[in-house]
Amino acid sequence: MSPEAILSPREIEIATAYAQGDTYQAIAARLGIAPSTVRTHLATIYRKLEVSSKLDLHARLGGAPPDLEIQTDHAAVISELALSLEDSLRREQALAEVLRIISRSQGNIDAVMSAILGFALDLCEAEFGILFDHHGGGRFAASHTKGIPEPFQDWLDTYGVFTASPRTGLGRLAANPGVVNIFDVRAEEIFQSDDPLRYATAILGGARSFVAIPMIAGDTLAGAFTIYRKTVRPFNAQAMALAQTFADQSVIALDNARMISALRAKATSK
Repeated sequence: MSPEAILSPREIEIATAYAQGDTYQAIAARLGIAPSTVRTHLATIYRKLEVSSKLDLHARLGGAPPDLEIQTDHAAVISELALSLEDSLRREQALAEVLRIISRSQGNIDAVMSAILGFALDLCEAEFGILFDHHGGGRFAASHTKGIPEPFQDWLDTYGVFTASPRTGLGRLAANPGVVNIFDVRAEEIFQSDDPLRYATAILGGARSFVAIPMIAGDTLAGAFTIYRKTVRPFNAQAMALAQTFADQSVIALDNARMISALRAKATSK
């Protein structure tokens, strides 16, 4: 049977986009669904078409017959293993690409942070992300954002440097630098209060699950690397480890940019 006879129109759309190289994030943004939903669809697509790689998927969509060696009883297991392997390869490629971008950035921190946040959102299956600079005393300001809803962006632009309440994720991180993983921002008591940051996060941003990773430079809290999901789907250990890696790379990129700026200033003063 042809793929069109096996898959739904939505599955055909997702399968075609993925086979052509689109990321979970790009597909999700175009279809208005969560990145995790894209992966769930792909697992079903792999099982239905009895394929075990993106190359096989591309071939099947192009009219190639299914691999007769794949046992139908094992199709679900094979599809999950195949996607897990592809996820691992995507992670390795993304991390290598980020390091390459940092090494060639020439101090262009905006481009570097945009790339880092983009890879983090894709690999952690999140909808938007924010890099907050810490100004001391629990005060933060959003310096870089990716995929953020416009009302939330407007709020951040209007407030500039703000003090995070001790009960917010950023406030907890400032008081005790460590990973803050909030399962549902609307389920916490602070959501029932008039805290402006929690209101902006949950209502203006539409966030539900949220993780904040401290960015440490030496012994100092330099900022927070935060990513958000618009559905209640807490970040697991693997996603948090990935976010920590991207937070660490963000610190490297910021230090690199500062050194380049200092060298340029020194050269100009001569």
